[in-house]
Amino acid sequence: MTMRPDPTFYASPKLAMEAAPENFAYTLLLSPDFSQPDALAVIDVKPGSPTFSQVVHTVTMPHKGDEFHHFGWNACSSALSPLTGHAFVERRNLIIPGIRSSRIYIVDTKPDPTKAKIHKIIEPEEVMKKTGYSRPHTVHCGPEGIYVSTLGGGGKDGTDGPPGIFIMDCETFDILGRWEIDRGPQNLHYDFWWNLPRDYMVTSEWGLPPQFENGVVAEDLLSNKYGHQIHFWDLRARRNVQTIDLGANHQMALEVRPAHDPVREYGFLGVVVDSTNLEGSIWTWWREGGQFHIEKTATIPPEAAPKDQLPPLLQGFGAVPPLVTDIDLSMDDRFLYVSCWGTGEMRQYDVTDPRKPKLAGSVRVGGIARRTPHPSGKAYAGGPQMVEISRDGKRVYWTNSLYSTWDNQFYPDGVPGAQVMANASPSGGLALAKDYWVSFPDGYRAHQIRLEGGDCSTDSFCYPSV
Repeated sequence: MTMRPDPTFYASPKLAMEAAPENFAYTLLLSPDFSQPDALAVIDVKPGSPTFSQVVHTVTMPHKGDEFHHFGWNACSSALSPLTGHAFVERRNLIIPGIRSSRIYIVDTKPDPTKAKIHKIIEPEEVMKKTGYSRPHTVHCGPEGIYVSTLGGGGKDGTDGPPGIFIMDCETFDILGRWEIDRGPQNLHYDFWWNLPRDYMVTSEWGLPPQFENGVVAEDLLSNKYGHQIHFWDLRARRNVQTIDLGANHQMALEVRPAHDPVREYGFLGVVVDSTNLEGSIWTWWREGGQFHIEKTATIPPEAAPKDQLPPLLQGFGAVPPLVTDIDLSMDDRFLYVSCWGTGEMRQYDVTDPRKPKLAGSVRVGGIARRTPHPSGKAYAGGPQMVEISRDGKRVYWTNSLYSTWDNQFYPDGVPGAQVMANASPSGGLALAKDYWVSFPDGYRAHQIRLEGGDCSTDSFCYPSV
């Protein structure tokens, strides 16, 4: 508990952009064969530092088999909410769920990121007992607590009841209980986020644990059994108010990215693949006349490739789908970054007009067929995956692993952990930084990134930019 608001809490997106740049990045490392415990790597991102782009500290967990995936802060700018805020906490702890074990680690990053250590471990039995959910996935800091989405319900295979969201206390880290009061037609889950002053939440869908834990189930994909709906909720009433089906062929509606400025009532959704033509797509939602609307606003085509360059899963198609596995929106709501994990492309769209995205930049690294090397000459396995943007919008970081079993299907030669960074031009355009390449210990893959002091997929704001 502090006596004044944490200086890394920002009232508006514009103030966040004007803050000091990040000195450290935090990256989750997973052991795909469970032979060693997963870990949190702390990376020096200070230009000119003698350890620039190197891991300077590692927090190794005491258990094996967690499969780290997504994580988040205990508190962020949302704590400044004028009605329900809890402003005297501090951005200090990282909440790290094991998507396969349902275990949750609380890592304390103070007094110095290079001395980060485990503060508390929450065992899966407690998660299940208090929520009925399993496979915790996305973490967001709310004004009064920590919200955690899940991908599984009860039972060993996570199919006993639908998955959902639960809330943790942001100081004690006790699990309080499940969030939903009335879920309506929602039966699958993936990502979530909100517009706090407008009092609504948006959630998306992937699939149930049997559909992803052992790899993509081709039969389910081709028969359109993965998630293809987006749900809108009354945040305060914890009630589903509207569900929109994108069309069953739009398989795996994953990341949701609302506009950062709460005045703007729109946001973006990434869809992994269209089962009819292998396209990836970006969708824009908005609220008008009390109703939510959504439309497909950008598509990314597959790329033809010789059979001998394709994994068995794709050989019958003769093409590589882009596989839109992550998206991220710059703090000024101007640029949307789209990870094409299959084709090895990071796309930058100008979304000044949110319903008419314009391609503004693109870089290639990795990819199933192309296997484009990094500008440093190093081989980059996998493709652009989890993407994170600095608060000022000048640096875009990403890693290369999606999920262990899916990595093995699409990149059977392996996906050694790597993290890169691109410099973004204020007027649009991307260029990979030749001097930024993070190597991780052998046997580890790299997933989500968080930045010291907050980033573009962490903070939600309570006040408009001026």
